[in-house]
Amino acid sequence: MVRRNLGQSTRSIYLGLACLSLSLHVLLAFFCLSVLQTACVFPSSSSSIPGTDTQHHESVSQSPASDAASSNKLQRRPHDEVRHKLTANMLHRKVRGSLNEVTEKSKKLIGVGKIIQKVDGPSKLEALFEHPLYNLPQPELQQDDWLLRLKTEEDAKDTESQEEEKEDIFPDDSEWQSNSHEEGYDKVTWTTDVETHPPWLRFHLGISRWELYNRKDPNLAQLTHYLATQRILGAVQKKGGTQLKLLISFPNYGQALLKPMKQSRHAETDVNLFYFSDFERHNAEIAAFHLDRLLSFNRIPPVVGRLINVTTEIKEITTDRRLSKTFFTSPAGNVCFYGQCEYYCSVEHPVCGQPHMLEVSLATMLPDLTIAPRRSWRSPWRRSYSRTKLAQWEKDPAYCDTVKQTPPYNQGTRLVDLIDMAVLDFLMSNMDRHHYETFEQFGNNTFLLHLDNGRAFGRHSQDEPSILAPLQQCCRIRRSTLLRLRLLSLPDFRLSDIMRESLTQDPLSRVAPLLSEPHLSALDRRLAKVLQVVQACQEKHDDVIYNDIEGHDQGP
Repeated sequence: MVRRNLGQSTRSIYLGLACLSLSLHVLLAFFCLSVLQTACVFPSSSSSIPGTDTQHHESVSQSPASDAASSNKLQRRPHDEVRHKLTANMLHRKVRGSLNEVTEKSKKLIGVGKIIQKVDGPSKLEALFEHPLYNLPQPELQQDDWLLRLKTEEDAKDTESQEEEKEDIFPDDSEWQSNSHEEGYDKVTWTTDVETHPPWLRFHLGISRWELYNRKDPNLAQLTHYLATQRILGAVQKKGGTQLKLLISFPNYGQALLKPMKQSRHAETDVNLFYFSDFERHNAEIAAFHLDRLLSFNRIPPVVGRLINVTTEIKEITTDRRLSKTFFTSPAGNVCFYGQCEYYCSVEHPVCGQPHMLEVSLATMLPDLTIAPRRSWRSPWRRSYSRTKLAQWEKDPAYCDTVKQTPPYNQGTRLVDLIDMAVLDFLMSNMDRHHYETFEQFGNNTFLLHLDNGRAFGRHSQDEPSILAPLQQCCRIRRSTLLRLRLLSLPDFRLSDIMRESLTQDPLSRVAPLLSEPHLSALDRRLAKVLQVVQACQEKHDDVIYNDIEGHDQGP
């Protein structure tokens, strides 16, 4: 009789523990669900993102079933072991659900590295890149037209000291193995075979005298996918510049320049704010790369958007003490930091996740200055960066006559290169072009690097005609540039439509369009103004067009 009562009481205890276990698991499931929902704020409900709503409900519906099965097993365990198991499971799920799983699920939601939106009807972007103006014959590149070359045995034999070069001489089937023992870096093995090179190295080896990359090179897509998906190994603040930016490292020695999201895409720059005090925008860097490619300049390093976890991908891995001291949790529960820089690096201007996730732009780094030195040139049309003073070009209408007599603008293509850059800056309303750079190896006979475009796309409601001063004062433009601008003004190749389609290839376009519709409309309006300036020049001068595509059958 006593045994029967003990057995009944034992079963009652086990049944009670099972009910308690089931209740705790249900509460834990709701907790994880709430964390995932606050990981990233989307512009609309999750049902608007194809394929995410179904997967989310499936994961939630599977949780009770699995929890019930585990509770049945737990009924057979001793009381202390049950309590230990429940505590361990709860702690493990909280940590992983709030950080690592949030990051991975957020990346899946934005479809990292893939073309995310389908364009209705024929692709204008594909039609544009198939047009003859985007497939003009290029001069054959000579050996000296490449920025970097793999060393061959013949190169090594030409050096004065062959003994010192023996360690650098590799036959075709030899390997270069990294001897780095730093934690986290891959033990890479590179050979003379291009297939063994990571995308960032292929990009460096593809830089020529005339462009940073070839639009048709399949490595371009691989490079942007690499930036959007590679594990982040290190993050330190980059020195120089006026605003916060980080240098990101990847396991195979690749690096990228990170600029964080600081304001909404729809926010316009305050009309009372000077251009040199404006915020830098992550989406402006991404959009500038796409616009530069659509104009066939190919002078901006590839940039891609990415959603990162501020805690696990910056705070916990940074070795930068100055940066790590600036992290804090806001009253809203978001993880924030502000770094140290000249502008907007204070607790009043923080960069914050939601609560951990943050939108950023990642720009491909150029080759190190020790192997590919660059020269910085002061722009003749540089602004005064003063609240009261005007620059010389703003006071002298004949300023271009002086520029034309000054090296390197008195010969070659440097002047029309600068005017190409002015057209690009006017289209995206970038007033912050005080310097530009070139690779020293190519001398003056090369393209200009269009770097640092974070202050573009600040205002869509007004245009800044002074950006076009080089074109207005010099009345000179490349024929190929003019023909492409006219092509992009046609209804079949409207710039705003092409730009909208191109930007959908970026992963962050799943979160929200990278450029709002008013900014896209402003591109068409500004393009029309550029063509009006060229027409006014042609009415006054004969020698306006610099013919760089002689023999092409389409007139300017």
